[in-house]
Amino acid sequence: MRFLSILILGGVLLTGLLFFQMKKSETEAATLAKEVEMEMSAPDMSEAVRHVVVFKYKPEATEAQIQEITDAFKALEDQIPGIIGFEHGVNNSPEGLNQDFTHVYLMTFENEEARDTYLPHPKHAAFGEILMGSGIFDGAFVVDYTIAD
Repeated sequence: MRFLSILILGGVLLTGLLFFQMKKSETEAATLAKEVEMEMSAPDMSEAVRHVVVFKYKPEATEAQIQEITDAFKALEDQIPGIIGFEHGVNNSPEGLNQDFTHVYLMTFENEEARDTYLPHPKHAAFGEILMGSGIFDGAFVVDYTIAD
């Protein structure tokens, strides 16, 4: 009887171990599949163009007003083809060389053609009207570049 109990216990342990190993393999396979899917869906960055826009707002600008402009700018990503990325942030450099330009917006375009389509696009022009009509805009500078190796 004792031998039978040991045999059953061993079988239960072996079954549990096999089940654990199978679940671990399924998890690893799912992770690998997700990584492959992400890599396959990643845009080709070999011709990508970065469009760096830095704004200066008037001192009386409120965070809510700036957020409205930021939201309108970000919305262009879904309204104009060829925009493959949009990031934004507020200057936090300790160097003090920002010349009162505080808000940075970085758009990534598939290529120069996409950027050239964006510039005269009616939705971009409409955003410009929102910006200029806000009463808080005080200046901008723009730099575009192709990503170097």
